[in-house]
Formats: sequence, structure tokens, C-alpha cells
Amino acid sequence: MQLATWNINGLRARLDYIKLWLAERAPDVVGFQELKMEDDKFPHEEFEALGYRCVTHGQKSWNGVAILSRLPIEHIESGLPGQADFGARLIRARVGEGDATVDFTTLYCPNGKNLDHDDYPRKLAWFDALKDWAMGFVDPSQSAILCGDFNIVPTALDTWDEEKWAGDIFHTDEERARLAAVVETGLRDLYREREPETQAFSWWDYRGGAFHRKHGLRIDFLLGTDAVVSRLKGVEIDRDFRKKKDGMTASDHAPVIATLTD
Repeated sequence: MQLATWNINGLRARLDYIKLWLAERAPDVVGFQELKMEDDKFPHEEFEALGYRCVTHGQKSWNGVAILSRLPIEHIESGLPGQADFGARLIRARVGEGDATVDFTTLYCPNGKNLDHDDYPRKLAWFDALKDWAMGFVDPSQSAILCGDFNIVPTALDTWDEEKWAGDIFHTDEERARLAAVVETGLRDLYREREPETQAFSWWDYRGGAFHRKHGLRIDFLLGTDAVVSRLKGVEIDRDFRKKKDGMTASDHAPVIATLTD
């Protein structure tokens, strides 16, 4: 079973690019963030033609999340309780069958903009709400995934220049403490389970040749319970799909893919 997360940075702008990725990589389940599209505009038929059923929580022009699955899928809930004012940022479903079933959530965490912006304390409060919500169902003995764009750099290893950015947005002690609290509900960073010392990134600014200069951040995660880790075969950041393909521009994020035993 392959599970993936990807901030696609606009579904309309990248539909053909995404379809190419799905055809080449064929993940069983994928969480998308930043659809920038309302639910009634979501192109279900395009993905159904590739074998995927979709559940969506969209929003006009901003935010928006979706889960695509080639496995049986059952929608559980949409939206983080108490945080509707921050937009469509979370959707949860049950995917798979029998012992291989996974409780799968994809989320697009607030950016925070900068330390002086009103969105920064709201971001911290959003993460507090996320921790409280996760505590209600995360059980290390059951297979659960929280994945998405968390907009926080966990450690110095996850940024191209900790000395330059330490204490700035994505790199603050307050943000890192909030992310750690979510993980401590019973989750583990699947990439770090397999690559504990590797410096690798999942996001690069479009400007300044950041991708080619390796000026990136690792802010896209698959977090899983012990039950998921026990099935984990490997995790990769799909850097090849941060590059242009057939003249089509990629998202500024790369997909992250985990492979589990069935």
C-alpha cells in the first residue's frame, strides 16, 4: 500500500500535471492540500477515470483539501472543530479494508505569514486545537495517518539555513513546540523513521533558483501511529515531480510517499 501527501498549489492550474503523477506513481491513497476550489467544481470524473474516488472539503480561491483513493473509502469528517474561520483545512476518511484499513487525515495547516501578523497567534491556536482533536482518536495500536503541509520546520535538519532563519516564521520555538505536541498524541514522523539523519526538503520557493540551489524546507509530513510504523517499508520525497514536465509547471511542493506492507 502506498500513501502520499502533496500540496498541489492549485488544482485548476495543475490538473494535467497531477494526472501525469497519478498515472506514473499510482499511489493507493493521496491527500491533497491547497485545492483553491469549491467542492462543486472538483473534477471527480477526471480522477475516477484513473481509478480514484475522492472526498473533498473545498473553498473558493483558497485552502481546500481532498483525499483520493483507489481503495474503499468512507468519509468521516471535514474541518477542524472550532476553527472554521481559518478555512477548509482538514478532511478525514477511512480507507482500505479489513486489517489493512487506515484512518487517514489530510490537512493544510495555517502559514502564519510573519511573527507580527494576526495570523501568527491564530496559527498557534489552530495547532492547539489540532492536538486536542487528535487526542480524541489517535491510538498507537490502530493504523492512523495525519498528513499534509504543516508549515513548520521541526528541526535544524529540516531547513537549508537554520542560522539564518532561526526564530523566524516556521522556525520558532513556539511553532516547533506545537508540532511536537501533535506528534506526542501518538504519532511518528514516517520520513524520519527511515531517514533520521538525511537533510531533505519538500518545499522550495519558486524564486531565486531555490530548487536548484537546494534552498528548501521540509514542511510536508506523513505522521503515523506505531501500527503504521510496524508496516512501513520506505518513505521518499518525490523530487522529480517538483520539476517541469512536458512544459507544465510543478507545485512548489514535492509529493511525499510512504510504502506500507499490505
